[in-house]
Amino acid sequence: MSDGDEFALIAKHFAPLARDPAARGLIDDAALLNMQGAAVITADAIVEGVHFVPDDPIETIAQKALRVNISDIVAKGAASAHYLLTLQWPKNRPSTEIAGFAAGLARDQETFGCTLLGGDTTSTPGPLAVSVTMFGRPLGVSTPSRAGANVGDDVWVTGAIGDGLLGLKALTEGLALAAPHVAHVVARYRTPTPRVALAATVAAFASASMDVSDGLLGDAMKIATASAVRIVIDPYRVPLSDAGAAWLDAQPNRAVARGALLNGGDDYEILFTAAPSKRARILEATDDAGVPLTRIGSVVAGQGVDAGDLPVGGHVHRLGA
Repeated sequence: MSDGDEFALIAKHFAPLARDPAARGLIDDAALLNMQGAAVITADAIVEGVHFVPDDPIETIAQKALRVNISDIVAKGAASAHYLLTLQWPKNRPSTEIAGFAAGLARDQETFGCTLLGGDTTSTPGPLAVSVTMFGRPLGVSTPSRAGANVGDDVWVTGAIGDGLLGLKALTEGLALAAPHVAHVVARYRTPTPRVALAATVAAFASASMDVSDGLLGDAMKIATASAVRIVIDPYRVPLSDAGAAWLDAQPNRAVARGALLNGGDDYEILFTAAPSKRARILEATDDAGVPLTRIGSVVAGQGVDAGDLPVGGHVHRLGA
């Protein structure tokens, strides 16, 4: 796109999203953000053919780009506030779709309480790529990292695991499941649900925390490595959705299938550790927040992740992987 086209589309589609005065109406080269206290900052990108299917609705592509970053913020016990957007738009994709892309951003800005600060737009001969840098406000004294897990801690995970993988399978291979199950996993893949209602609980009680983007077991390994501990997970306690359970029941080798679900990724749930003395308060807070939460294991001395006879890692959720 030419400079004129870029300025026009920014003014038409993205300036209305930049409601905070810090964004300067998107007519400047930089935003001017008043930083008061600590900020949690993360950046993540999604790329066509890697993180989403090329013919996914353009609105959901925009929403996924925001939500994967909001999920990272939530996993640090923070609330999303502002974001920068870098949009690389393919020359062979109609520019008329940009309105739908902006509409998806607008919808999620209202849902999650964040606003656009600025960024960059450019055309590319390659695939559509969307990069978001998200700024968040800590909700407590603690901002848990991957490195805080202690021997004796419980291991918790929100929601259900494996739906992201099944959603990708549904879109690329087809799934022999009932239509409501297929619709559920496709929606989970396209528009994951950041567990924003649990952010304050993470801030108050988690010793280590991260979101599940690269597979539950692989991400548990990241916490174990950073914390220099061993994480023991009972794979049969890991929560599955009704769709996930139905798919698993239909597989000839359930051990292999369960391993695929637990290593699949794109779930964007919160995986965290916390002291056993905090169980009652965690469950009470989770019940109040209305977020499903399951205790799936414990932290012990040693290294790595123990998930019984299941392999750890594999990262099978990406297109072409």
